[in-house]
Amino acid sequence: MSKNMSNKPLSLTEFILKEQQAFPKAHGNFSLLMEQIEYACKIIASHVRQAGLVDILGVTGEKNTFQDEVKKIDVFSNDLLIEVLKTSGQVAMIASEELTEPIALKENAPYIVFFDPLDGSSNTDINAPIGTIFSIYHTKGGLLQKGSEQVAAGYVLYGTSTIFVYTSGKGVNGFTLDPAIGTFLLSHPDIKIPEFNNLYSVNEGESLTFNKTTQKFLHWIKQSDPTTKRPYKLRYIGAMIADVHRTLLKGGLFLYPATGKNPKGKLRLMYEANPAALILREAGGLAFSDKTPILDLMPEHVHQQVPVVLGSKGNLEVFQEF
Repeated sequence: MSKNMSNKPLSLTEFILKEQQAFPKAHGNFSLLMEQIEYACKIIASHVRQAGLVDILGVTGEKNTFQDEVKKIDVFSNDLLIEVLKTSGQVAMIASEELTEPIALKENAPYIVFFDPLDGSSNTDINAPIGTIFSIYHTKGGLLQKGSEQVAAGYVLYGTSTIFVYTSGKGVNGFTLDPAIGTFLLSHPDIKIPEFNNLYSVNEGESLTFNKTTQKFLHWIKQSDPTTKRPYKLRYIGAMIADVHRTLLKGGLFLYPATGKNPKGKLRLMYEANPAALILREAGGLAFSDKTPILDLMPEHVHQQVPVVLGSKGNLEVFQEF
């Protein structure tokens, strides 16, 4: 009996509380906030699993700030996260990719939360992976802070299983949802991205409008040279967080460059790039926007878009040579 108990898998709640004990002045605010995010994502996961059975597929007929069609499940996920974060009492302000402006919740609450309620939601129509991304800051720093100031960041990937990956600045850990007991269990402790892998992920549909440096790099990685492990292998899911998750576990590169259509980049700094960059850094990887580390960028507004390249340290070093 005692032997079995000693091998008991660690739940996400237990892990968060264990982390809290490392901070003598902690009052449990962060733990409560994370529990609420976990709760919301369990509900979203349940609805995603039923996407083909209930009326949440398709579009609402509306568009978000970026003129992307708003999927019904986007609206559900966005409304749910707003309500749950409001109920937590720990959040002073929230900003969502689906909202034009941030929403003030509770004055003097300790945290500000940015989130993308359902990244890659168009993938629901084809039963491909999608995810929720979140980023947490201390209120005292104001609404717009560098990504290096994040208290924590993470994502929940809804795929063949549901996995909750997060960092609070002390490594990266992943927890897989056990649907039988409704609990996230530690499945990927202390994730470290491989130093190098000849995998790359990019939407090459607009590659002719990429800058010359990126075009030259993409041409180079397609040439055959066993000494540099070329040609690289292309892997692209079409949901940013799903491609980042594969890159985190397998290594390689994820690129979303500026294009003729999006000359400043398409990915959102506060909702996507910053949380991904913090996770990559804590896992031993790198993340840049042009020549600047993403976490060093001072945001200009909540919906700022930036070009992104992130992944294994060895791969980024090769890319930077170009």
